[in-house]
Amino acid sequence: MTSQERIKLALQHKEADRIAIQDGPWETTIERWHKEGLPANETPFSYFKYEMVSIRADLSFRLPTQTIEENNHYIISKNSNGVIRKSWKGHTSTPELLGFTINNKRAWEDHKHLLQYDEKRINWDDTLKTYNNARQNGYYLNYAGAIGYDKWGNIIGPENFLTAMYLDPEWVKQVYMTDIELHIAVVEEMLSKGIEFDGAFLYDDLGYRNGTFFSPETYLEQLFPSHKRIFDFFNSKNMPVILHSCGNVNAFVPYFIEAGLTCLQPLETKAGMNVIDLKTKYGDRLAFMGGIDVRAMSAEDPRVIEEEIRTKVGMAKQGGGYIYHSDHSVPDNVSFEQYNRVIELVYKYGSYN
Repeated sequence: MTSQERIKLALQHKEADRIAIQDGPWETTIERWHKEGLPANETPFSYFKYEMVSIRADLSFRLPTQTIEENNHYIISKNSNGVIRKSWKGHTSTPELLGFTINNKRAWEDHKHLLQYDEKRINWDDTLKTYNNARQNGYYLNYAGAIGYDKWGNIIGPENFLTAMYLDPEWVKQVYMTDIELHIAVVEEMLSKGIEFDGAFLYDDLGYRNGTFFSPETYLEQLFPSHKRIFDFFNSKNMPVILHSCGNVNAFVPYFIEAGLTCLQPLETKAGMNVIDLKTKYGDRLAFMGGIDVRAMSAEDPRVIEEEIRTKVGMAKQGGGYIYHSDHSVPDNVSFEQYNRVIELVYKYGSYN
């Protein structure tokens, strides 16, 4: 059975030969694994046989980029959305946001004309290479991109955007929907040129350790319409939607389902997302991807990770509707030996035979 067939069945709540496998180790984790036995000519994707690949486009404002400062410890740069960020070298962390070009409604009005579609937003060489590779190797192919609060909070600035959500919700809704229409235009163009996607993988972080960034009422008023617009679009193209949303988003799950979501990922255990509880409550309407606690992966006692995978995978896989993934991404305190054990256990407990 190919990866494409396996994942399609999972998202249709049907059982395959085994659950599909996908993950996202940090760059520093990959560096460690190469020192500990991952062959130099292999990536985690090839070595552990991950099963999804993605095609992306440039949906930024395409402003001039600039390196502002760089030393042995960090780099400060301005990206194509006009955001000044400080990224640390030698370890994986979230970049520090230092400044924003489009930080209010007036700046948005001055720049929104830059969010028009043209073919230069699509790197056709990379797109065709990824597409042909997916089809030749039986991978599941997603259109991928960031949307919603996750994207725009980081472009306009979290404090600026949260304030606007309170003071000017109509502008916030316009920002969301302008971006959604650009995504749709890009996908329509790719489809017209013969790119056949299996699904969509969208990113919109909406929670932190203790809950959602804003209330369900605010979600329904401001963000739900754009989520529903793009979920409906992809569903009309027979492209199931996987949404990556970090943190504790339990309060939003019923609304994700109402908007037309197919699958929720990554189900952060440490933030209170429990794949067994979610499967019990919503498993007939929503598929799940992730939920395997990375803290268990790094535990010295190997019985900890076996119990984690035995209980969660054993239950979540029932009737289909589950894809393996860590509960976010694999940090660099997980050794190559430990992660090999993780994948062995996923095969053991994720089989339907």
